Amino acid sequence: MDAERNNRIFRYGGDFAEQRIVRADGPYIYDDTGREILDFTSGQMSGILGHGHPEIVAVVQEMVAKLDHLHSGFLSDPVIEFADALAAMLPPELDRVLPLSTGGESNEAALRMAKTHTGGFEVVAFDRSWHGVTGGAAATTYAGGRRGHGPTVPGVLTLPTPYAYRSPFNRDGDYDWRQEFEFGWDMVDRQSTGQMAAVIVEPILSAGGIIELPEGYLSALQEKARARGMLLILDEAQTGMGRTGNNFAFERDSVVPDILCLSKTLGAGLPLSATITSAEIEQDCVDKDFLFYTTHAADPLPAAVGQKVVEIVLRDRLAERARELGDYLKSLLLDLQQRHPAIGDIRGRGLLLGVELVADRATRTPAPEIGAAVSERCLELGACLNLGRRSMAGIFRIAPPLTVGRGEIDRAMAILDQALSECATT
Repeated sequence: MDAERNNRIFRYGGDFAEQRIVRADGPYIYDDTGREILDFTSGQMSGILGHGHPEIVAVVQEMVAKLDHLHSGFLSDPVIEFADALAAMLPPELDRVLPLSTGGESNEAALRMAKTHTGGFEVVAFDRSWHGVTGGAAATTYAGGRRGHGPTVPGVLTLPTPYAYRSPFNRDGDYDWRQEFEFGWDMVDRQSTGQMAAVIVEPILSAGGIIELPEGYLSALQEKARARGMLLILDEAQTGMGRTGNNFAFERDSVVPDILCLSKTLGAGLPLSATITSAEIEQDCVDKDFLFYTTHAADPLPAAVGQKVVEIVLRDRLAERARELGDYLKSLLLDLQQRHPAIGDIRGRGLLLGVELVADRATRTPAPEIGAAVSERCLELGACLNLGRRSMAGIFRIAPPLTVGRGEIDRAMAILDQALSECATT
């Protein structure tokens, strides 16, 4: 990339990739040399339909000419139809939809709802969480970005993330998540001032390293929350809309959250989010003068896109497709693990999978340098399989579009195989 052109962009997350991207189509992005690169991070883990999906393009073209943006005090048919379509996918308890723009924004709204409804202010979050970089969401984010800008919003307490591969409660492969869970809540109760409002978690922590909550964890979490008068907030920014093999990740555990936050996958790459709760909580918040009035709340253009995304996910049975292709992709990764000692752990479900590289399997020594080299080589060979913060370089977050084909999966895994062979030999 031309350094003189690049140096005017504030480095909001570290250095940028060398490639300058000029267009995208389906599961591919293209740099300024015309080189084709498989996009196995779905943009920013969002583009579940691939780039330039013709039905999404048609909706955007129609809406930008017809009804793009309105004063937030107006409602429009696209917004109402989007809310109806989304609520129809969800359990009946979740039938009040606040349409917004970003994941951080949806989590901010959820936290404010919970505090308003309960009268408390304390929030519990995982110690490897990522919920956004805006005030309240940043206070509940522990995977990065906490240093250099002073105190965060008070009242956030942490639970140990059930990171089976590295947990001190994993003794020779016998991981007792319940013991860790009870230990964590004992610590929370000792820290609390007795004014608890909410627990906010991702069903699969993505920026934390693709850490999947064990079966039974969400149910246990909900019990702890209810016993303390707290609401359970699920942040399904990356796990929603079919990616994990269910329409929503919480469906596997038969747990219905008090508040559900959707973003990223909801707009299939376009800026759309939603905070969804019950009629009871909404009415109580309204009675208490709840305010979350943003410039782009209930904008018709992104709402129309969201309705189309819901339609495509259901019509094309993309959750089922993610489950089947995810099983296939995981089988290929497990095969690579047998041949590459640098692969320490493989985890996740559906088309949201994690590969953790290590310098030594016996000691499980993290290997960010190996990860960075493998990532760079994959890009050179034509696959974006890991891109982001240096601290996460050793953990690959693999999340191709749900429309990806087996041939493209095979090609991406062949590239990863070659990169590992060249960069991670021991």
